[in-house]
Amino acid sequence: MYPLQSLTDEQRAIYEWQIWSPDFGEQGQQRLSAATVLVSRVGGVGGAVAYQLAAAGIGRIVLAHAGNVRPSDLNRQILMTHEGLGTSRVESARRRLQELNPRCEVVTFAENIGESNVDRISTGVDVIVDCCPLFEERFVLNDCAIRRGIPLVECAMYDLEGSTFTVQPGRSACVRCLYPEKPPQWRRQFPVFGAVASAVGSLGAMAAIQLLAGVSDANVGHMVRIDLRTWCMQRFQLHRDPKCAACGNLSPPGDSV
Repeated sequence: MYPLQSLTDEQRAIYEWQIWSPDFGEQGQQRLSAATVLVSRVGGVGGAVAYQLAAAGIGRIVLAHAGNVRPSDLNRQILMTHEGLGTSRVESARRRLQELNPRCEVVTFAENIGESNVDRISTGVDVIVDCCPLFEERFVLNDCAIRRGIPLVECAMYDLEGSTFTVQPGRSACVRCLYPEKPPQWRRQFPVFGAVASAVGSLGAMAAIQLLAGVSDANVGHMVRIDLRTWCMQRFQLHRDPKCAACGNLSPPGDSV
């Protein structure tokens, strides 16, 4: 995180309504302005995450997503446009985010996360938000977050259901605690409504905002699930697996090693 700086008059005017939140205030806004968040990828869920982070005043957003915009993206990926069909997804996302917030620095990588690039892409970030459709990518991001001590916000959806939870290395369950191996039923393509993707993305963005601003860590170690077919929301605690291959050997923050 960059050093905190006083807000400009322009920033106070733009973020006035969220600064009114009593546990947030100007210091919370300063912390957001100094923060860097990696969002991987920027499809239906990740695009909503990135959009809400830019709207909230995050100072620097790093986007990682390979490929070009396709017609099938347009029902849910709010950072993509008809004009951008056939062009880079991350560049379309960058343009849309900077139209919303030209003060936000947007760094793009037209790459999907893998073992060979995760350390390079995640250098200097304060929080990672994982919106990847493949478990292989989720495992790579999880292991990187554990190794580098970076909080990781997990977002996922299927049809009209979605979930989010936050990994705090050494303190909470990680992705591999819940899924030691890729679930056999997981599919790359599945039913998607854009409104559901945006709802999940907004939850993930809020988890990152609260962490960065020092407002709340209530999403750490807890999963929130929403089912918009029944309009039910559940929140339940996640437990670390002491035998987890990724985090089982970590001590809680503050403990002696």
